[in-house]
This record gives sequence, structure tokens and C-alpha cells, in this order.
Amino acid sequence: MKILLIGEYSNLHNSLKQGLVKNGHNVVLLGNGDGFKNYDADILIKSSFFEKKLLKKIAKIVDRFTGISLNEIELFIRSLFKIKTLKEFDVVQLINERAFKTSPRMEKILLKQLVQNNKKIFLLACGIDNNSLKYAIEKKFRYSILTPYFENSSQKKEYKQTLKYLSPGYLRLSKYVRNIVSGIISSDLDYHIPYLGTEKYLGMIPNPVNIDKLKKPYPVKRNQIHILHAINSKNKIKKGNKIFEKSLSIVEKKYSDKIKVVRTIDNPYSSHIKNVEDCDILLDQVYAYDQGYNALEAMALGKVVFTGAEVEWAKYYKIKEDMVAINALPDVSKIVDKLSWLIENPIHLENISKNARKFIEEHHNYKNIALKYVANWEK
Repeated sequence: MKILLIGEYSNLHNSLKQGLVKNGHNVVLLGNGDGFKNYDADILIKSSFFEKKLLKKIAKIVDRFTGISLNEIELFIRSLFKIKTLKEFDVVQLINERAFKTSPRMEKILLKQLVQNNKKIFLLACGIDNNSLKYAIEKKFRYSILTPYFENSSQKKEYKQTLKYLSPGYLRLSKYVRNIVSGIISSDLDYHIPYLGTEKYLGMIPNPVNIDKLKKPYPVKRNQIHILHAINSKNKIKKGNKIFEKSLSIVEKKYSDKIKVVRTIDNPYSSHIKNVEDCDILLDQVYAYDQGYNALEAMALGKVVFTGAEVEWAKYYKIKEDMVAINALPDVSKIVDKLSWLIENPIHLENISKNARKFIEEHHNYKNIALKYVANWEK
């Protein structure tokens, strides 16, 4: 099968590609590297012209006063030239409704070109889109990435890029995408739940993780427990990093001789994964029901991850609380309690580490997940 994957979030499409290739398929990945993370792509499309110092300032001024993004225009032009040459693919999968990272109007032009030149188009419900954000804004989740906004509406500026997905333009784009695709697949429960009952929804396929590449390192005996707090500056409010920081400040005072805390901001993937390999505990995100990709890769490496591991997730996978991952609730006292429990009882770190790796092998094996994608595409 000849497959074109468009867009990248946190190494998801790269890992899916690796699984598909292992199963004998011909795969091309078009992406922008996912910002500072700098992931691989067969066809790399980035805004480079307006990233130059002076031009970047001009682009910001134009965007502020006119609402026109020169970066998006550059991405559109670069993408259009490329996709005109991408023809006769059996399957094209979009990682999101806005897979090219341009404006809704430009996205539609690019998508029309894809429909014209290829066979089936599929949508991966991953990342923010109109449907999942509408579900969150209506407070159908107990908590979500919008919780900090609900609690403090003065943060509206920080949520500008998120809330735009509820605008008429993005709603029209969402309807257009759903009309052209043959099916919609979600990557985890945070997207699966909002899409239940939606037309063309084919269900959830868990994120693929390359368990051959990410191998649990041999445990190193040391006197301190290493805790990693890796921050994405653009998403720190939505991820709940402030809650983690408040929790860490308490734990550091309480267990100063027993722990070492490493904080990083906007690290490229190659550096980040090395830090993950060296840590015992990773603080991933608070406002989620399921694990995101960053958490899954850490679990594959046998790390104890504070992330989304809600009751819905535990029920879906038939897992008991605190056996595979720690459910990071938006409550400082509860995160402090869980961290203290692990620091005072290191045997739990070892048990959860083993369970985490086993869980990834059973439910997120990239070769098995690739087979599930192909089965859905062929329906």
C-alpha cells in the first residue's frame, strides 16, 4: 500500500510510519518537524523566510494589526508546490483538521488538491480541533485543557490560539474535512470521547510506540530519585505545569537529600529523550484523561509518569490505579501525596516501571498498531 502521512505531533506519525514500513508498506511523511521538537520528515515544510530576525518582527506586527499570518502564507505556498507532486496514494492521513498549519481557507485549497490527486483521505483526531474543543467548552469533561481558562478568564490572551478553533472559519473547515474523508480515527480517550456517535467515526486506535527503538535502560543504582519536569512553553498552562511546579517546590523542601529535580524548557526531541532515559519520574501533564505521546515514550522506557490515567482509561484497559502510571489530578496536595508515596517507598517505582513497559508492549506496539490502521483504511 502507498501511504502519505501529513503532519506530526510528538513523534506519532513517525512511529506509525516505522510500523507500516516494517509491515511492507511504502510510506511518505510530510511535516514541519513539530516546532522546536524537530522530528524527522521525508518532506519537511517549515516557515523559514519569516523566521529571520527582522522579518519575524515584521510578520508579528502584520499579524497583530491585520490578523494576516505571513508565516501561514509561506507554509501554504511551500505546501502547495509539494502536494501537487504527491499523487496516486492509496491512503492519505491527516494528523489533524489543520494538518498544514495554515488558515482554514488555505487548508481547504490544499486539501482539494489532495482529494483530486489521491484515493482515500482519513482524519486522525489528534490535537485541538473544533469538535474536541466544543466538547471541552461545554464542560462535558470533569476537567480539560480549558480548566485554567474557566478558573481565570484573564488568561484569554494565552488561549487565543486555542479558542480560534471555535470560530466560524474553523467550524467550516471542520465540516469540510469531515465531508471529504472516508473515516475518522482517534489516537486516545481525550479525542475518542468527544467523537463518540460522530458520523464516519471508526473508533480509537492507541498511539503507536516503537518499542524496538525505545528500550528500557538497565537500572542504575544511585542515592537519589531523579524527577524530570519537561516544559513546552507554549502549552504550559494547558498542560498544568504550574501545578507541577507548586508540587515540586513542596517536595524539594521535604526530601532535599532524596531527590534531584531536572527542569527543561522547549528541548529538541533528541535532547529530551536522553533526559527521559536518565530520570525515574516524569511529570507530563495534568489536564488529560489518557496518556499523550510524550508520556507513552517515557513509559516504554520504564519511567513512572504523572499524566492522564483517569478512571475511564483504567476501565478501558482494565487496569488498577497506580499500577501503570500515576493519574495527575489538578490538585497540588494530591500530586505531593503521590510523589511522597513514591519517594518514601522506592519499591513502587520499580513495580510501576515494569508494568509501564509491559503495558506499552501489549497495547502500543507500533507494528501491531500499524496493522490496525491498515485494517481500518481498507474497510
